[in-house]
Amino acid sequence: MRGGAVVRWRDGRGELVVLRPDGGVSARVPLEIAASYRARTRGLLGRDALEGALLLSPANSIHTFRMRMPIDVAYLDRRLRVLAVRTMPPGRLGRPRVRARHVVEAEAGAMAGWGLGVGAVVEVRALR
Repeated sequence: MRGGAVVRWRDGRGELVVLRPDGGVSARVPLEIAASYRARTRGLLGRDALEGALLLSPANSIHTFRMRMPIDVAYLDRRLRVLAVRTMPPGRLGRPRVRARHVVEAEAGAMAGWGLGVGAVVEVRALR
């Protein structure tokens, strides 16, 4: 789903679709959706690896305290456009992004391989 509509997802699984500027698809990535307070709080804590990505929504900042691995973090606005991408080692506090409404997390280095950078637009397809 994309566009200006307010989006409310439920905890579960889906697919993150990274769009190219020409409208084509750069990557399709397995996605875990953390929309409840409990799921967002748990996030990637205690994991050694992640296949695909984790969407935290709503969220505009994250931390990597008690994480076991460095992660890539993409901050998305309400239209699912990437505002910033950072790689964060364990034990750090990310500063809040004013216009961010959602955060995508993945293993460090993964986002570059998907073509996910500042200005990119994504779609989130929840599995039913």
